[in-house]
Amino acid sequence: MQGSPVLLEQFCGALKGEAPPLAKIESIEESTLACVAEEGFVIGDSSSGNEVETLIPPDIAMCSDCRRELLDPKNRRFRYPFINCTNCGPRYTIVERLPYDRPFTSMHGFIMCPECEGEYHNPFDRRFHAQPNACPVCGPSITLLDASGTFCGVHDDVAAETALLLKMGRIVALKGVGGFHLAVDARNDEAVRLLRERKGREAKPFAVMMRDMSVVRRFCELSEGERDALTSAEAPIVLLKKRMIEGLSPAVAPGNDRIGVMLPYTPLHTLLFDESLEVLVMTSANFSEEPLVNENDEALLRLKGITDAYMMHNRPIYLKCDDSVTIHLSGKLRQIRRSRGYVPAPVLLCDDGPVVLATGGELKNTLALLKGNHALLSQHIGDMKNFEAYRHFQHVAIHLQHLFQATPELLVHDLHPGYMTTQWALTQGVPVLGVQHHHAHLASCLAENKEAGPAIGLLLDGTGYGTDGTIWGGEVLIGDATGAERFASFEPMPLPGGDAAVMQPWRAAVGYLFRSFSSMPDLPFMKERNIEPVLELLQKRVSVYETSSCGRLFDAVAALSGMQGEISYEGEAAIGLMLAAGGTTGSTAFRYAFHEVNGRWIIMVSPIVQDAVAAVQEGVSVGEISRRFHRALVNCFKDIIRKAAHATGITTVALSGGVFQNALLFETLVFELEEAGYRVLTHSLVPSNDGGISLGQAVIGRSYLAGQYRGCS
Repeated sequence: MQGSPVLLEQFCGALKGEAPPLAKIESIEESTLACVAEEGFVIGDSSSGNEVETLIPPDIAMCSDCRRELLDPKNRRFRYPFINCTNCGPRYTIVERLPYDRPFTSMHGFIMCPECEGEYHNPFDRRFHAQPNACPVCGPSITLLDASGTFCGVHDDVAAETALLLKMGRIVALKGVGGFHLAVDARNDEAVRLLRERKGREAKPFAVMMRDMSVVRRFCELSEGERDALTSAEAPIVLLKKRMIEGLSPAVAPGNDRIGVMLPYTPLHTLLFDESLEVLVMTSANFSEEPLVNENDEALLRLKGITDAYMMHNRPIYLKCDDSVTIHLSGKLRQIRRSRGYVPAPVLLCDDGPVVLATGGELKNTLALLKGNHALLSQHIGDMKNFEAYRHFQHVAIHLQHLFQATPELLVHDLHPGYMTTQWALTQGVPVLGVQHHHAHLASCLAENKEAGPAIGLLLDGTGYGTDGTIWGGEVLIGDATGAERFASFEPMPLPGGDAAVMQPWRAAVGYLFRSFSSMPDLPFMKERNIEPVLELLQKRVSVYETSSCGRLFDAVAALSGMQGEISYEGEAAIGLMLAAGGTTGSTAFRYAFHEVNGRWIIMVSPIVQDAVAAVQEGVSVGEISRRFHRALVNCFKDIIRKAAHATGITTVALSGGVFQNALLFETLVFELEEAGYRVLTHSLVPSNDGGISLGQAVIGRSYLAGQYRGCS
């Protein structure tokens, strides 16, 4: 730009203070150039053959200007379900490659009409260079099909016809921004239960979409931070505490005090709601544990027998992308599933470095690509338990490199040799590094907080392959991205049947009892189970795995207390145990102990198990057992952190791992550690669960390439 010094200064001020709604300015660099004989403002064609340094914005919820036009009968885009502008609409899911120009998006087949073309080239228009720009004349369209895939409907307005089906209790597959949802009226108990049966989702809560904030306030408690998250441009699902359940099917979120809520974030969603539709179940369109369905032909094949109708559109989705899931805890919005609205916005790192690609874990998988000082995490891919999930993983891994024109110098994978992500990394012909699971958790927490470390890492989850070949999950590691030492861990406990015990917590309970007592105590939950074969496995040490898992400790205590002996989704028993506490840890705690072995502390959990058994036998309520259990853990963690701080002089504590999705444990521990004077680092940009470990893996990979990596011991 050129002009008088005063105007140039005004422009620089406006650039910083009046940036467009979606702009995020990382830095501004200025240099002085000679003036040239040119006037006017143009955006030229992107040059080819050069490496592109620009980023792609995430998919953004419909803005207020587009909403106003959508509902204005005088507007040429009245009730047009693909209305968008530079401030909103699809981005990441429609981009095939950089630069982000229309020919390289899934809109390339829709030729703009003269009116849209005029908007696109007018610098004063809100749709200036809006790549998905379209209208009813030239843009994508929607159609309605019945369960057999035949065109149906009696109204010209497909959205109105679809809304009518939902009012009738039908299950409808809706194609959205990042894939299909399965939608049903959340007030219709019969319809919601039928969806559970067809989808194969026994008890895991469904997310719902509520018409507006007045409906949200009626059904849910709402803080200022939660309101801001719901109405943000990212428009995630927010886990809100239930206020009133009357009017909603109990099958929406059974046995849970929270419900996942989002607001309509696309024009189509807005059109579906009217005065008689207030709350819709809006869950990912798939059979349980399979990846999201994203294309029309795939939907007709994979959703057959689940849905009663399909509402489709003809704009291709290049990248499937689930809804993001968040929760507001300890004053911040926390990611549980980072996906639509946030991906591929980078996590900014302290330093530049070589390109590294990390493959994440087996559960809640994401990938992470480091390029410059940007950590580009993929959308949520899911659990690598079936071939469809693995195919999705492969596609995203290749697409990330292609999209951001980055060739990794190193692939980083989990230490577990049997993971599909590990197997993939080993076959790519690129140097590889295996990283211990909980070290990756620690490095992830440090990286997103722009901390070099070292820190005391309290790392709690269900499963992580340890350097000793056992299953870790209740760990205190001291270190940083260059390396970590295992300062303390939970007492190893036998897990009979391995993975079978994850979905059958009663098996974990039998294993913990077997190790904690010289002779098995008699508890009510045993009368409902055939425990003799499990005891035989334990006695003969056949198919028995040693674990220090905190997640399995939760499962064992829940089961022996008489709660869920079998679960339908991971973490269900732990959630039930947390909810039983009623939101407080109380003051009475179960016993625990510490035992030092070869310079490492063992956190003895057998006293916790013994006290829990005694409480059951004395007739203590499950709620009181839960409160004593949670209080014991909080006290225990404070004590072991005190030991670590005394031994090292470090007072920075990093909390990571899926167990920290437990709101009671997390908020109580953060508060009490900070009260004790510790500097506590937590996750908010990436999930504390395994959805965040790819970031830690990648950062560790850079330390390895720099010759600084010393491993985890």
